[in-house]
Amino acid sequence: MSGSYCKSLYPFSGEQHQQGLSFEAGEIIKVVQVLPGGWWEGEKDGTRGWFPSSYVQVLEGNISGDQNPLPPHWRCYMSPQGRRYYVNTINNGKSPGNILLLISIHIYITNGGFDGAFFFSPQSPGSTSPTRKQSKETTVTINCVTFPLPAFMPEQQLLKPGEWSYCDYFWTDKKDSQGNGCITGFEVLLQKQLRGKQMQKEMAEFIRERIKIEEEYAKNLSKLSQIPLAGQEEGTLGEAWAQLKKSLADEAEVHLKFSSKLQSEVEKPLLTFRENFKKDMKRFDHHIADLRKQLVGRYAAVEKARKALADRQKELDLKTQQLEIKLSNKIEEDIKKARRKSTQAGDDLMRCVDLYNQSQSKWFEEMVTTSLELERLEVERVEMIRQHLCQYTTLRHETDMFNQSTMEPVDQLLQCVDPARDRELWVRENKTGEIRPVDIEI
Repeated sequence: MSGSYCKSLYPFSGEQHQQGLSFEAGEIIKVVQVLPGGWWEGEKDGTRGWFPSSYVQVLEGNISGDQNPLPPHWRCYMSPQGRRYYVNTINNGKSPGNILLLISIHIYITNGGFDGAFFFSPQSPGSTSPTRKQSKETTVTINCVTFPLPAFMPEQQLLKPGEWSYCDYFWTDKKDSQGNGCITGFEVLLQKQLRGKQMQKEMAEFIRERIKIEEEYAKNLSKLSQIPLAGQEEGTLGEAWAQLKKSLADEAEVHLKFSSKLQSEVEKPLLTFRENFKKDMKRFDHHIADLRKQLVGRYAAVEKARKALADRQKELDLKTQQLEIKLSNKIEEDIKKARRKSTQAGDDLMRCVDLYNQSQSKWFEEMVTTSLELERLEVERVEMIRQHLCQYTTLRHETDMFNQSTMEPVDQLLQCVDPARDRELWVRENKTGEIRPVDIEI
């Protein structure tokens, strides 16, 4: 296997291993080392690391280093244990879609076909992925959250199909922008909401600057209208000049009212909503973080109980071997004690698993509820800002009809604000994973 190449079937973050190799689906990886446990060492873009073999497919041209090529319609895959899977992709006269699987630790290609291989049952029709050797491990735990392995994963329907909802795409963790650690999917959602809060603050600051400009402009207009220049003009021309100066005072009053309305009807509501939004975000953050910490503790208890059970089993095996070598009443009594301890350890493990699954279910429920609440608040925030910016344009129309054409593009864009579409585009770009957690199987 060393020196061959494989293609990733699924994205892998590398967080499951201390020296994990991260990649996206569809990337080419050079295989450096294969271990029986299902973990392979690979190299990509000059970086080495470990990854689960179930996440990749060995490229056909690199697996078969034999001089004789594979017969027509046959493809070759590699199992997690380093075994080669040869698949006949024709139906051999059977119903369409049947795939005949041949497995062998050592397979030799001869002129007449395959030697040293034995048959497995045909794969069920309709499957597009190569058949895997069945394993007891059907789940994988990433950062204390348990997910189904891709090869054993039943089809999961979206909780809110067709809506690109937050509750469907942020279950797994992802690396942070610096690549030093990882952040949860919920933190990705939370960061988006906090950025929205900051944007709202900056919008309020923008309106404040606009108010200052209007106030200064009104002040200058009023001052200009009171300057007695050309005040000695007589006749009809003098009347026209006086009316022009009066219009400046009227315009100053309009701009002064405009600045006052901007403060009360646009700036103040933006700041008030932002403060309430900030309190909600803190509450959600603490709540989900506490549930995740509890889940981490439960998983640590499961691993501790699992290790204790393994130790008790080793102790029982040792006592049994001693009894086979030398019969003794004392050894028989020791075996009984070892069996009781092993049974107790098994019960402890089951109890810890039950507590873990309960904590994960609680975390799952609260994640769904809270992400939907974040979604609702996001829609509410966008709609609130849209309404107040519409009010801003309305006030502008009232105060400056000469510049109405400059505000029409703003009106058109505000009418097209669509929170659902915005959420779809953002989720497409930032989603961390749509596979939801499952219980540990013992």
